[in-house]
Amino acid sequence: MAAAGFFFSITALVILIQLETSLNSCLAATPVHHSGRSTRFIRTSCQTTLHPNLCFTTFAPYATRIRGSPRSLATTALSLALNTTSFATKSVASLSKRHGLKRREAAALRDCVQEVGDSVDELKDSITELRLPNAGGSDFRRQMSDIQTWVSAALTNDDTCMDGLSGKSVNRILKTRVRRRVVKVAHLTNIALAFVNRYAAAATHK
Repeated sequence: MAAAGFFFSITALVILIQLETSLNSCLAATPVHHSGRSTRFIRTSCQTTLHPNLCFTTFAPYATRIRGSPRSLATTALSLALNTTSFATKSVASLSKRHGLKRREAAALRDCVQEVGDSVDELKDSITELRLPNAGGSDFRRQMSDIQTWVSAALTNDDTCMDGLSGKSVNRILKTRVRRRVVKVAHLTNIALAFVNRYAAAATHK
């Protein structure tokens, strides 16, 4: 009986150790962005945007990568805006090739693909420029001015796409599907522009 009790005690101890190890592994794998200085930086930064809730849920998972850096935040925002814009372009292009579209619907969708596609190019240029070394002085101001111009143009393209879908010639269901995609693109691009502006202002006043 004593031997059996000892055996069960050892077995229980092994199980407890395994459970503790498993729990520690899970905790180690859990992103630390749910608390701490990095998350506070994301939350504070997002409060300055027009879409704070979307901003926080989008960028909180990247808090440890951003590490409180305005430049890293701006670069991450541009990258996420680019990815979302690229997906929207492909999605709208697919819709524009559907059978049964009216001529005006097909034309509006093709225009939207072109406009949002231009946004893709402008966001790519912005990311490339922002990743260049900080030249400082007037070169830095020119660099940031170019980025701000491109991101603003991308935002205008998104708005133009949505305006082109506002007429009665476009089916309501089709219009809703496209606008849902483009509105998210516009919101993320707007957030990216806010973070670019913030980085430009912070770097200039150092």
